[in-house]
Amino acid sequence: MASLAGKVAMITGASRGIGRAIALKLAGNGASIVVNYGGNGAKAQEVVAEIEKLGVEAIAIQADISKVPDIERLFEQTLERFGKVDILVNNAGIAFYKPITQVSEEDFDAIFAINVKGTYFTCQQAAQHMAEGGRIINFSSSTTVMMLPTYSAYVGTKGAVEQITRVLAKELGAKAIAVNVISPGPTDTELFREGKTQEQIDRLAQMAAFGKLGDVQEIADVVAFLASDEARWITGQNIRVNGGIA
Repeated sequence: MASLAGKVAMITGASRGIGRAIALKLAGNGASIVVNYGGNGAKAQEVVAEIEKLGVEAIAIQADISKVPDIERLFEQTLERFGKVDILVNNAGIAFYKPITQVSEEDFDAIFAINVKGTYFTCQQAAQHMAEGGRIINFSSSTTVMMLPTYSAYVGTKGAVEQITRVLAKELGAKAIAVNVISPGPTDTELFREGKTQEQIDRLAQMAAFGKLGDVQEIADVVAFLASDEARWITGQNIRVNGGIA
C-alpha cells in the first residue's frame, strides 16, 4: 500500500471504537491526523499520544458535528494547524433500536442530526477546502439491507448517507475527489454492544459467513485502502465490509 506521508486525515468520532482504529491505521501509513471528538477529551488525547509515538503529527479537536458552526470551526482549526485536508472519514454516529411506535420526535431529530446532517455538512466543508485528488469516506451500515425490526430510524439515516455519497461522487469528480461509503456489519465496539443481550450479540455474530463479529481493525484496513492511491479509480461505491452477513 502506498504511503500516506504528507497527507492530512480528519476522522470524526475518533476517540474510540472504529474511529480510533482508523486514526491509528492512517497514522501508521504516515498521515497526520485530526482526531475529532464530541465529549470525551481525555480519550481523544490518548489517541493523539498513541499517534505521536508513531512519529507523525496529530491534534484533537472537539466539535459537535450535529452543529454546522462546530463543523466550520473543526475545519478552520485543522487548516490553521496543517494548512489542508486530504482525507475526510465521516465515522461519527449514534444508534438506537426501537419499534416505530416508540420513536419520539426528539429521538428522530437527534439521530438524523448526527448521522445525516453531520455527514452532509462535513462533506460540504471538504468540497470547499479539499485539494484535487482528495478522499471522502462516509459510513453506512449493512443493516440497510437486512430488514431488522426496531432499526427503522437508524437504517433511515444510513440510507440517506449512501445516496448522498453517490451524488457527491459525481459532483466532486471534476476535482478528482473520490467519495465512497463503507457499510460494516456487526462490529465489536462499545456502541454495537450497547443495549444488546449476549444472546442477541451471539445471534448476529453467527449470521456472518465467518461466524464471528467484525473487528475494528478489519474496518480500518479497508478505509486505509480507500484513502490510498491504489483506490484512485474507485468512487461512488458502497463497500460492504461485513464478513458475508448480507
